[in-house]
Amino acid sequence: MVKIEGRYLGDLRCEASHGDSGATLKTDAPKDNMGLGASFSPTDLVATAFGTCVVTTIAIVARRRGFDVAAMTFSVEKHMATDPVRRIGRLPLTVHLPAGLDAAQRDICERAAAACPVHKSLHPDIEATITFAYA
Repeated sequence: MVKIEGRYLGDLRCEASHGDSGATLKTDAPKDNMGLGASFSPTDLVATAFGTCVVTTIAIVARRRGFDVAAMTFSVEKHMATDPVRRIGRLPLTVHLPAGLDAAQRDICERAAAACPVHKSLHPDIEATITFAYA
């Protein structure tokens, strides 16, 4: 269990503190929803969690299997939907894996990505696709 505590700062901004580490982050409402977009919005954090969870899960499995993915990067886009309510509609994610991975290692990475806990936790109405690009 990890406890995260937060507070409203006013002007559509919040601050959250991670219980185990004490690390903090601030959020701001997005520009398209009355905010300044001066930081991650709450829905941006969902997209960020998806991308970082996928690459972290791949890295854990790669470490266990004894191969290196240190050069891995990702790009995720957050697309909002408005019908029937404002919500995240799509989260297309591209994972860029390093050169030199053989077919078996690529398969391991792709299966690991599919096991990401955030991906498994997203509502089925969110189109959360994962594309792999190999250097």
